[in-house]
Amino acid sequence: MIKNVNYLVLIINFFSFVRRELMLMEKTLIILKPCTIQRRLIGEIISRFEKKGLLLIGMKMAWLTDEILNEHYSHLKEKSFFQRIKDSMNITPVVLACWGGVDAVSVVRTIVGATNGRIALPGTIRGDYSVSIQENIIHASDSVETAAIELKRFFKDEELYSYNIDLLSSLYANDEY
Repeated sequence: MIKNVNYLVLIINFFSFVRRELMLMEKTLIILKPCTIQRRLIGEIISRFEKKGLLLIGMKMAWLTDEILNEHYSHLKEKSFFQRIKDSMNITPVVLACWGGVDAVSVVRTIVGATNGRIALPGTIRGDYSVSIQENIIHASDSVETAAIELKRFFKDEELYSYNIDLLSSLYANDEY
């Protein structure tokens, strides 16, 4: 009987872990743009996501190739400012990061603020650090589906990490994770 109870506890713990992983690990991409690198705001911006309680899953610095920029901004290819965006994104390397958490995409987008820094609300990253539509500090995935595509574009599977944190009960109610 005790052996069966122990197996039952193990099974319950396993499924609880799987449920927590599935709910917690909505993932999203951010790109800290060259204007952020030049203004030396990397730590300030990253700390906003950490302080919110998001989990850093992967981060690296990279120069974006013309091929990657063409793919990433393909939806803007016919716009008059397409080349200007590509040129701007090649001034310095960028910082790419994957963040995870419950509703990570919408949480990150709320922290980031409106695309146009001139109208972004104070307290958001763009509201506090940007006065431009283009030089607006940061890119953030706009949906779960887009995030999945963008994360595959910029990260290899082995560059994204899964690990436990002990703060979950301090961040979420027990039925949220």
